[in-house]
Amino acid sequence: MRSFRSVPQTEAETQTRILQAARRLFARQGYDGTTTRELAQAAGVAEGTIFRHFENKKAILIEVATQGWVEILTDLLTELSEMASYKAIGQVMRRRMLNLHQNADLMRVCFMEAQFHPDLREQIQTEVIVKMTDVAEAFFETAMDQGIYRRMNPRTVAQVFLGMFTVAGFSRDTIMPENSSPQAMMDMAEGMADIFLNGVLANQS
Repeated sequence: MRSFRSVPQTEAETQTRILQAARRLFARQGYDGTTTRELAQAAGVAEGTIFRHFENKKAILIEVATQGWVEILTDLLTELSEMASYKAIGQVMRRRMLNLHQNADLMRVCFMEAQFHPDLREQIQTEVIVKMTDVAEAFFETAMDQGIYRRMNPRTVAQVFLGMFTVAGFSRDTIMPENSSPQAMMDMAEGMADIFLNGVLANQS
């Protein structure tokens, strides 16, 4: 009789499984509340395998957060480059909010754990947040140069923009229910885009 054996995992695949399991467990139980034994069980590997791939549990946390933010930065770059016009912020907001909802585990890990681990906070700040802000700043500065946006400090505008979609995506239970319909998400995104583009003051002219 012919026997079938499972295909061995490559080192890269094993590492990915460990990181995915860590993202889930850190988000639900917290970094301090997750043991390497639990992590190994969730990833389907031996506990010793974890330390063959990572120096310690802190290294896993930093890798989870850094990889996740790089993914978000890459998505943002793609969104901005594909915008039909500089006024199509609503489309970007909507897609960003949906994606951030889908990455809720990552957001919890990044925001919650960064408060307790200065080294993680510093790495996220220097490696990802600054780059995201630089990209958005260049985008808005170009729009100002073309007369589409009024002249302001483009870095401040970039920070406000990034802050709006980050908070909206992360605080899904306080700003919008988790089971919100696509239409409700679109309405929220368009509303945020309207406030971002036009402010809240009535037209006095």
